[in-house]
Amino acid sequence: MAFDIEMIEKVYATMAARVDKARELVGRPLTLSEKILYAHLWEGMPSQSFTRGKDYVDFAPDRVACQDATAQMALLQFMHAGKNKAAVPTTVHCDHLIQAKVGATTDLAVANSQSKEVFDFLSSVSNKYGIGFWKPGSGIIHQIVLENYAFPGGMMIGTDSHTVNAGGLGMLAIGVGGADAVDVMSGMSWELKFPKLIGVKLTGKLNGWTAPKDVILKVADILTVKGGTGAIVEYFGEGATSMSCTGKGTICNMGAEIGATTSTFGYDDSMRRYLAATGRQDVVNAADKVASYLTADADVYANPSNYFDQVIEINLSELEPHINGPFTPDRGTPVSKMKEEAAANGWPLKVEWGLIGSCTNSSYEDMARAASIVEQAVAHGITPKAEFGINPGSEQIRYTIERDGIIATFEKMGTKVFTNACGPCIGQWDRAGADKGEKNTIVHSFNRNFSKRADGNPNTHAFVTSPEMVAALAISGDLSFNPLTDTLLNDNGEEVKLLPPVGDELPKRGFDVEDAGFQAPAADGSSVQVAVSPTSDRLQLLAPFEAWDGKNITGAKLLIKAYGKCTTDHISMAGPWLRFRGHLDNISNNMLIGAINAFNQEANKVKNQLTGAYDAVPAVQRAYKAAGVPSIVVGDQNYGEGSSREHAAMEPRFLGVIAVLVKSFARIHETNLKKQGMLALTFANEADYDKIQENDSINFLDLTEFAPGKPLTLEFVHTDGSKDIILANHTYNESQIGWFVAGSALNLIAAGKA
Repeated sequence: MAFDIEMIEKVYATMAARVDKARELVGRPLTLSEKILYAHLWEGMPSQSFTRGKDYVDFAPDRVACQDATAQMALLQFMHAGKNKAAVPTTVHCDHLIQAKVGATTDLAVANSQSKEVFDFLSSVSNKYGIGFWKPGSGIIHQIVLENYAFPGGMMIGTDSHTVNAGGLGMLAIGVGGADAVDVMSGMSWELKFPKLIGVKLTGKLNGWTAPKDVILKVADILTVKGGTGAIVEYFGEGATSMSCTGKGTICNMGAEIGATTSTFGYDDSMRRYLAATGRQDVVNAADKVASYLTADADVYANPSNYFDQVIEINLSELEPHINGPFTPDRGTPVSKMKEEAAANGWPLKVEWGLIGSCTNSSYEDMARAASIVEQAVAHGITPKAEFGINPGSEQIRYTIERDGIIATFEKMGTKVFTNACGPCIGQWDRAGADKGEKNTIVHSFNRNFSKRADGNPNTHAFVTSPEMVAALAISGDLSFNPLTDTLLNDNGEEVKLLPPVGDELPKRGFDVEDAGFQAPAADGSSVQVAVSPTSDRLQLLAPFEAWDGKNITGAKLLIKAYGKCTTDHISMAGPWLRFRGHLDNISNNMLIGAINAFNQEANKVKNQLTGAYDAVPAVQRAYKAAGVPSIVVGDQNYGEGSSREHAAMEPRFLGVIAVLVKSFARIHETNLKKQGMLALTFANEADYDKIQENDSINFLDLTEFAPGKPLTLEFVHTDGSKDIILANHTYNESQIGWFVAGSALNLIAAGKA
């Protein structure tokens, strides 16, 4: 039986009436995305039609999921909100704080020792507030959600950008910051600008070496890392229904890499098979009663250009395996073109490591198909040229693939089997030799490949591809190897051509597991004590941010003018910094240390205008804070791309940055800044970015007139006495301005005014 089946049945009980009413109000057939959105309005029964990309709308998500790195800050905020219990089903998953180094058994034991304080905190706070807790080693949050909680037609939010993975089961699952999660956990509505819609029509059928991963790698190449911003991507067509549920999850997962609000697929037989295989026939029975409401109306998919803001068509029968990267997940190269691209760009051809896993590709099918390539290499006497590692997606998957001999197959090639956790995908990888900074190439099945993300080495060229292609490239040790056409030499000098991968969509003998790692909360958590030591360097109780004084901000200093790509990894790095995710003061020491200063093209070196000396970004900002001097950050396009981590907003807020002025924002980061009481502003004229000088002081001329739809006017005073008046746009509505006025959205919740 599924978790929370009563909640799921309740959603389905109201869906038909709400969708029918929405269709009447909109006056046309509805996409699946619109059906789910209108079925989850905070008001209940729809009463008006909303404009895509314009109207802010209040929603009522069905559930919340948090991973351990973001859950710390989310739950610290929830404690501050003063509620007795989470208002909707909520789970916490311990998957980020486990470093890959030796192998699963040793690495998990080390993590349980090093992060015991954090795990104990998360366990106890979950127990107190009615939150389901998944222990370290139980698996990766998004794989566990797909296996246990996701359901067609549902809406969930999660404190991780790859929450969108649950779209593989027909949900609208959306990544958010912890403050948004606290709203929903506190029994409040969740606000989102009504998304635009991108339709992706998939024709044909995947074959040979092509995998579901190649679909999203192609889409990322088409749309780029910001092409999906403010939109839901809805996949449909014969190609969509022909692929597995976990394959759909892979595609939805990497929708985060194009900036999409989320991605989804209509309810079909692959979802029925997956639900049944994971012990949720009761969900199938309930979903089948409203099946027509769990996919788009017929005319939508027949005439998509009439209903979507943009339509992309991909013929899966003609799609070639892709390898995306390096340094960005949207630079797509068909495998047949990699040799010439690598030569033209100076990419190292020797593959040092192949890594399979992450929330994107760690399913049974992924492991089985990759293992089929390994099995061939072993059978033909081919010695792999690169090192190889895997992270199973959950304990259920690990147990099942061990039972079915898949792990044994990998181990024949010397594969390191790491813990059921994120590991190298998020920088939790103690890679030998990475500190040398040598130029090298790795291939992985993860979702992101930003500079330094996997191993901390800025010269590691990381390429994203499917699990089966990772296996082939790791065996060959050559980035330019094309398994569709090329051969390998075995240990006897004989030429061998690898056959296309094969693997079961679902285990023939069913899934199995001894201990999945779930801890149910206490029925009554009122007596549970949550202790946070005042001397801890890992956890710190939060204090409210100060409210705005109602005056124009004057005399602010420019902290940094960030140049080029500035992701949340640049603003608040992961890796070794994950240990401080529950301690705002300590983790603030990594604020913007990865951002490139436009004035000297160096990272973590900015001018302290109080002394004239150059220092680390956090040190300069702490000096400004100590002197009572506000500051602003200036940035480039798609600022805050990547992870949903709200630390990238909380750290500058905590240290005294009052505004971030950029050419454009990634959706989640813009919302996170607003929630923490900061000013998230965009240049009305992007060319004004070039007017910002290193020694500028900034005055807000009309902040006292802050209002929806009204740009703010900023005066940049240069050292020679000249000035530039710059107009800054914003997307704040009345309630969001209220967050700024109060000091943060959480301050309003704690005061009972939200």
